[in-house]
Amino acid sequence: MSKITVLLADDHVLVRNGIKAMLEADEEIIVVGEADNGLQAVERARELQPDLAIMDIRMPEMNGLEACEALAGKLENTKVVMLSMHDTEDYVLQSLRVGAWGYLLKDTDRVEFIKALKQINNGVRYYSGAVSNILANQLLGGGTQQKRNSINNTENVSSEAYGLSKREKQILSMVINSKHNKDIADLLGKSIRTIETHRFNIMKKLGVNNAVDMVNKAVKENLV
Repeated sequence: MSKITVLLADDHVLVRNGIKAMLEADEEIIVVGEADNGLQAVERARELQPDLAIMDIRMPEMNGLEACEALAGKLENTKVVMLSMHDTEDYVLQSLRVGAWGYLLKDTDRVEFIKALKQINNGVRYYSGAVSNILANQLLGGGTQQKRNSINNTENVSSEAYGLSKREKQILSMVINSKHNKDIADLLGKSIRTIETHRFNIMKKLGVNNAVDMVNKAVKENLV
């Protein structure tokens, strides 16, 4: 079985060494490259084309968000994961908008960290617990009052334009929160087939063909 290849980008050598040791203790993961700034990270990612590129948000020359945006959609097989000690709403939402597949906090324990990387490598987005709450609150209108006021009109127009029902918005928010169909079905007391039908209808209404595009569009246009 081939290993999951990882590029580590962080301007602190001790942090990189610690993460590298943690990752390579798992027999399914190997760190194939390192970078100490965002610009170097982009260059190394293009050169190595790893499965995952773990980016610290705050780096010199080019920050992690800028590096992620530079790579998103450019490397077919590389998924960018943001790493930070900050769980602020702005950072979290920006990371999603620039194409990151996940957002992990630096105090995430080893078990969750490894689980997250393997899930992301399999094409499923992952956000640390506190980060997931931020996304859910934002999509459910639980952000700051100032932000709610600034996007209120857009939310109403967009939701009405796409004709999303209350149930579809609820399911969409759960998908954003990395819930699988079975989890959603259990929480709502519905069958998996019913949830699959709702998801199909949501994608049809939004004019997208997959869950990733559905999530990106929902966040970008504040649909929930």
